[in-house]
Amino acid sequence: MTVESLLRALVSFLVRLLKNTGEASAGLSKPLRGISGVGLDLIKQFEGLRLDAYQYSVGVWTIGYGHTKTAKQGMRITERGAEDLLRHDLEWVEQVIKSKVTVSLEQHQYDALCSFIYNLGGTNFGKSTLLKRINAGDFEGAANEFPKWNKAGGKVLNGLTRRRKQEQKLFRGP
Repeated sequence: MTVESLLRALVSFLVRLLKNTGEASAGLSKPLRGISGVGLDLIKQFEGLRLDAYQYSVGVWTIGYGHTKTAKQGMRITERGAEDLLRHDLEWVEQVIKSKVTVSLEQHQYDALCSFIYNLGGTNFGKSTLLKRINAGDFEGAANEFPKWNKAGGKVLNGLTRRRKQEQKLFRGP
């Protein structure tokens, strides 16, 4: 183990310890309350808005900004309805972050992860090296993981490549 990896592990351990004891510490992020407008806009940009239900390439009915749970053939919604569905769908995404990420995040990192998880799902995120690097406090290493998730059905997709670059940029911050 290198000194750098030991330091990362120590920082991660201390952050988890402080988080679990409820103590505040200067320099650590405040707990986040949810996705920001920047994160919502990123998801909307890449999901696109469809007011009429359509069948996605794998046969899944989809509507709004990528909503699938209650979408069905012939369904039609308003833009406001699509926004409401997205916010409702993001509840499970935020729960995944809360349950899997053990270190404090900045808002931009949180927003990038919301977009990533919304697109890939909680199971994939939970098994990812990206999550392992985040929890080790290796944020640059985590940022470098985003571009690796640009395939669907084993094929590189330009849209996913663009999305991952934008998530990576947002994760790295201003």
